[in-house]
Amino acid sequence: MKSMLWLVLAACVVANVFLSLAGPGGATQIVLSVLTGLGVLACGVGLWMLRDRRVA
Repeated sequence: MKSMLWLVLAACVVANVFLSLAGPGGATQIVLSVLTGLGVLACGVGLWMLRDRRVA
């Protein structure tokens, strides 16, 4: 599960950078950037929830 979240996280980051550099302009770019940003946030939350909790 963690490896899939890392893969999706990396794909969203790469897609966001690609869209910023070579994507369409205007509202389409904003919508796609927001969607990839939400993907990054969702993967980050998922990875945080699945982290190993160490009890001291």
